[in-house]
Amino acid sequence: MNPQDRFKDYQGDKCWQAYISEVNRDEDLLAADLTEEEASLLRTDDFVFEYVDKENKQLCKEVKEFIMRHEWLAKLPNRPTHRFTARLKKNGTLAGTIIMATPNAFSNLLGKENTNKEKLISRGACISWGPKNLGSWLIMSAVRWMAENTGFRYFTAYSDPEAKELGTIYQACNFTYLGQTSGTDKQYLDPDHPEKGWFSGREFRKKSKYYRYAESIGIDKQTWKGWMKKYSPDWTKVPPDIKVKIKAEEKRYRDSCKSRPVPAKHKYVCILGASPGETKYYKRLFKKLNPKKVNLPYPRERGK
Repeated sequence: MNPQDRFKDYQGDKCWQAYISEVNRDEDLLAADLTEEEASLLRTDDFVFEYVDKENKQLCKEVKEFIMRHEWLAKLPNRPTHRFTARLKKNGTLAGTIIMATPNAFSNLLGKENTNKEKLISRGACISWGPKNLGSWLIMSAVRWMAENTGFRYFTAYSDPEAKELGTIYQACNFTYLGQTSGTDKQYLDPDHPEKGWFSGREFRKKSKYYRYAESIGIDKQTWKGWMKKYSPDWTKVPPDIKVKIKAEEKRYRDSCKSRPVPAKHKYVCILGASPGETKYYKRLFKKLNPKKVNLPYPRERGK
């Protein structure tokens, strides 16, 4: 099933990744040289957890291909920063991956002064023959690695009702549930590039898109580069007439795309410091700043 089709076509009674695991299972077992009996005996101790350096292009490509085969969105996120894998010790077969990314919009759950401590668990998938708790083991291994090796201290994640997801894996990891109010209310599809699948309105404001808009009105890349911040234009530097033209190009591209309404996503967060004391400090801060989000019950009903 093509990524752009599965959104409107999937009507299963289980989450999409459980469904696709059943579809892929025979091929996955064959590729890993495993029998059903051998797979049934696997435990997390049979796997090795690894961080994948972004400079290792071969491994990054392998992670991308794994996501495309096994994950609901079937594509990499915007601004991926950290990749992690679980491999079968027996033969090195890739059995799971987690990709963390810079959030499209920061949550400020620990206050604006701690915005730079947030990281998004953006993509994740496990092989069909992996043990039941492989996914939760991989997620928590990745979160602990981040807490020990980086300055990030809270890790947000989404589950998509369109994929019949509840966030069961985050519940198993004891994440805090933040409610079902997150994400865009509309997605778009570029009819000239349907292979890219559906995307949110933030796509129109990506750095690469602004270069495209500028080029279409005759602004060379070097000139526009001087008007850009890290990810977005510095509108104080852009001449007013040019800004009007850029916004018109953005609207023209948006209007050329198909659109569809989408339900809000479930959102979760895990807070973890480099030490128990730091974890307690940030959890107290979270409770102080977000009293209405402290004890929300986990969702139990699948669907939109």
